Amino acid sequence: MTSIPPTPEDSSDLIASETPLDPNQPTKTDAPFPVVGIAASAGGLEAFTELIRHLPTNTDMAFVLIQHLAPDHESLLSEILSRVTKMPVHQVQDRMMVEPNEVYVIPPNTQMTLVDGMLHLAPRQKSYGKYLPGDIFFESLAADRGNKTIAVVLSGTDGDGSLGLKAIKVAGGVTFAQCEATAKFDSMPNTAVATGNVDFVLPPQAIAAELTNFGRSPFLFDSEPLEVVQELTEPGDALTTIFALLRTTSGVDFTLYKPTTLDRRMQRRMLLYKLESLEDYAKYLQEHPAEVQALYEEILIHVTSFFRDPETFEQLKVQVFPTISQNKSTNTPIRIWVAGCSTGEEVYSIAICLLEFFSDRATVPPIQIFATDISEAAINRARSGLYLESQMEAVSPERRNRFFIALANGSYQITSPVREVCVFARHNLGGDPPFSNLDLISCRNVLIYLSDSLQSRIMSLFHYSLNLTGFLMLGTSESVKSSSDLFTSVDEVAKIYARKLTLTRPLFSFTTNPYPVASVDSQQRVTENIANNFDLAREVDQLLSNHYAPISVVINDQMHILHLRGDTDLYLKLPPGSTELNLLVMAREGLMIPLRTAIYQAQTRMALRKAETLVV
Repeated sequence: MTSIPPTPEDSSDLIASETPLDPNQPTKTDAPFPVVGIAASAGGLEAFTELIRHLPTNTDMAFVLIQHLAPDHESLLSEILSRVTKMPVHQVQDRMMVEPNEVYVIPPNTQMTLVDGMLHLAPRQKSYGKYLPGDIFFESLAADRGNKTIAVVLSGTDGDGSLGLKAIKVAGGVTFAQCEATAKFDSMPNTAVATGNVDFVLPPQAIAAELTNFGRSPFLFDSEPLEVVQELTEPGDALTTIFALLRTTSGVDFTLYKPTTLDRRMQRRMLLYKLESLEDYAKYLQEHPAEVQALYEEILIHVTSFFRDPETFEQLKVQVFPTISQNKSTNTPIRIWVAGCSTGEEVYSIAICLLEFFSDRATVPPIQIFATDISEAAINRARSGLYLESQMEAVSPERRNRFFIALANGSYQITSPVREVCVFARHNLGGDPPFSNLDLISCRNVLIYLSDSLQSRIMSLFHYSLNLTGFLMLGTSESVKSSSDLFTSVDEVAKIYARKLTLTRPLFSFTTNPYPVASVDSQQRVTENIANNFDLAREVDQLLSNHYAPISVVINDQMHILHLRGDTDLYLKLPPGSTELNLLVMAREGLMIPLRTAIYQAQTRMALRKAETLVV
């Protein structure tokens, strides 16, 4: 038996979906029983027969097979499968309700979705030349069953199912793929594994054994949500320990994330390891440092794709690009920040749209697109510009030919002209200094995962970062209602907003910790930070210094920026290719040598140094 244990996500290969899973809403744990979706193509019948043969008849799960079938031949699948299991096997009819301990088989020439426990059939349709019934069903399964979902990809000759696995993981479900050694055709399971979204790679018989074990888990069958993330009470409790371990590893304070997001992610990890209490999981994290990193990456899983919500990108060309390109010269760049860029699909989508917008113009201003994410793994994937065929579903043939290079292994790479306008860097919206003098900020489907207080702070940060005529673009489930004093709606459907003029500048500072932060040797300090104790004198000092103090930068002995105050754009910039907030890396031309000299003299002489008449 071959098994790949859960490994850290790289936040990549996310699915295209009209609406992301909203962490404001609890996962659908009130669904009465789990549903297992199985996608298969060539060779899949043998694999599924082997799987179902080794399943007991009382798992209290429903099993739905999405098998690629010849469109013009009657299917005998239900009769064949009935010979190897005592569970009832049905060829699905439209609007059939699913029941536990029964098997459902998709009919020929159809695609199928699950809505409110009911299977809906529709004529199958191609997406850019391909049928993807597995992806379609997995996405609907995740939306309908939440964390009571399990997805399995078996033998097949294409990449169907690999995109839908991301939806399953975001919902808190578990994913399997058939191991290469037992797959008659390994393209489908191998493509699924390549996305990084598969929890277990096993032969069919072992998949059946794991499904049987999962059938005993309270996380799959309790009628009420198991809220593992609750109010912190004691410095030594399990949740405080988990947050401290995460912060030690990543430098990120996840107490500022919404509890429902954390619930979903932690429950999924506990299910994988068959742990039933948060105390057991905290102990497991302490004993297995790699699992801390795995949990960290999994919390950061967000849904993304190329040209997601296509009408939004068309509105950029109509309502945003004409405005931000006015009065731009060959010396005045268009500056865009994509915050929470994940694996880069949206970054490149915006870059492509902007290049298309300027395609018929004689002169084009410089384009600078800053793309940031809290996940280093996601940034590395984005920077490579490499994408699987399965991730290219929404990219038209014309755009593929113009902006992508088809590689011999079947994947695609973004062309150099697109990559050269994009700069990727790790950045924590909750603490790191922002960019400034921006024409557009895109932050789609990130704020919905954060607490209200952090959302408010980030909206003020965005207002600070934008030019007077700048725009903000949010996700389909987000709005600026709580910050209506800072932004006004331009297109509520496309979630495009314009910066408002305000009489006063926002009063806040931008502070950051180096990565990773100090080790967790004092949980009391962590708890105090989480509790956000209010110190009036400190807050007054902070407000006054933000408002009246001169522009300043605090650095450590490695020249890493720890704290910024004021608009530093005249002195600092993030050059192309930079991935760190280093003072000497960010210093503008003319400043580096005198700045380095002054810092050296201040360090060696322990005295104030002043440099004048500098030309920047």
